Amino acid sequence: MTPKVAIFDLDGTLLDSDRALVEAFVRCGVAADTVTFGHVITEECDRLGIPLKAYAAAYDPRDAQPFDGVAELLDQVGRWAVASHKDRAMGLAELDGYGWTPEAALFTQDFGGAKRLDVVLDVLGVGCGDALFVGDTAHDRDASIVAGVPFVVAGWNARADIRDGDVVARHPRDILDLLGY
Repeated sequence: MTPKVAIFDLDGTLLDSDRALVEAFVRCGVAADTVTFGHVITEECDRLGIPLKAYAAAYDPRDAQPFDGVAELLDQVGRWAVASHKDRAMGLAELDGYGWTPEAALFTQDFGGAKRLDVVLDVLGVGCGDALFVGDTAHDRDASIVAGVPFVVAGWNARADIRDGDVVARHPRDILDLLGY
């Protein structure tokens, strides 16, 4: 069965946001080399001793840029959604800044902990076999496994966590093939 909807992680999948994530911490007085990636933002703020509000105020969405080919993918894909551990206000500002209008966009405040794709599926009104989830981290893979949604690694991100047996999209256009376009 071909999936009907693509669910995307935001940071590291649609957006090359490493610079944006680090620069916000630097603006808060954190040394750039102490920042790590692939975490829920609240956990990284806690680890570095920065209040989330201060981090969010220091975050500049203009520092995050779409990976090559992502804008074209989103122009061509039918139904799509975002599931991100990013703070909602920050994520919505980025989506708005690029004129991207997913059918649903859920963020850290919507999950109450680890990313939960079942919540996204409910909003979209589809079952786990009708979707695929594109992400770049181990916690993205875990969210897919828990929800029973096929996982695709955003292999266009050089830092993507690729493991044996993963379906890997090397370019965003590969997602169109997986969706039967």
